[in-house]
Amino acid sequence: MWLIAEYEAVSLFSLRPSATTASGGKTLLAPSPFAIKVAIFDALCRLQPLSTVQRYWPDIARLEVALRPAAHAVVSNVFQRVLRPSRSNAQPNDPDFEGFFQRTIGYREYVHLVGAFAIGLGWEGTAQRDWLSTALINITYLGKRGGFVQLLQAPEYQEVLPPDFISLTQPGMNFPLDGTLQVLDDCDDKVSFEKVNVYDQAKKLSKDDRQPRHVVLPYRLRRSSKSFSWYERI
Repeated sequence: MWLIAEYEAVSLFSLRPSATTASGGKTLLAPSPFAIKVAIFDALCRLQPLSTVQRYWPDIARLEVALRPAAHAVVSNVFQRVLRPSRSNAQPNDPDFEGFFQRTIGYREYVHLVGAFAIGLGWEGTAQRDWLSTALINITYLGKRGGFVQLLQAPEYQEVLPPDFISLTQPGMNFPLDGTLQVLDDCDDKVSFEKVNVYDQAKKLSKDDRQPRHVVLPYRLRRSSKSFSWYERI
C-alpha cells in the first residue's frame, strides 16, 4: 500500500548532507528519507500526546519513501554573516571579551523548488493508516527549519507506486545516466525512539543507526554560474 501526498514549496529549501559538519554549506536537492520520517513524527507530536505517538515510531522507521521531484531546482550560492559560539575563555569584564558569539562569514546554499513535488510512503499489507494521512496533512516544513511547504491536495491511497516516482530507500535498477547523484540518509528500521529523541542526551544516533542511500535524482544540470545552479527534471 502506498500513500501519496503532493506539496509545493513556499520558501527556499535547504538540508545539509548528514556527513558534513555544521560549518558545511552544501545542500541536498531533495529531502532525505530520515528528514521526511522525522517530519511525520513531529507533526504527530503536535496533535497527540507523546506517549501515544511513540507507538507509531517503529512503523514510521520501516516506511518505504519515494519522491516525484519538482520540475526545476535552482540552487543559490550565497555568503552570509553567521554567529558562532565564541571559543575565547575571556570573561565579560576582560578587555579581550568579544561576547558569547563571534561574527563570521559562512557559505550557504538554498534551493528554489519550482513546481509541485510529491512524497510516497509505502508499507507491506493493504491496511490503511489514517494516522499517517493525518501527519502528511499537518507537515509544514521539510529540511532546515523555515523550508515551508504547502499541501496541494489530500493524501491518496494507491496500490501501486506511479511510474514517475523514484524510490529513496530501495536500490534503483533503472536511472538516468545524466542524473544527479545524491547521498541521502535514512534510519535503520530497528532504531529505537530513544536514539532519535534529541532531548535524550544519554542515547544518540551512531553510524550503525544511519543508512546512507545513494540515489540518482532525475535532475540534469541545465545552466550554472558562480552564483547559482539550475537543475531541470528529466
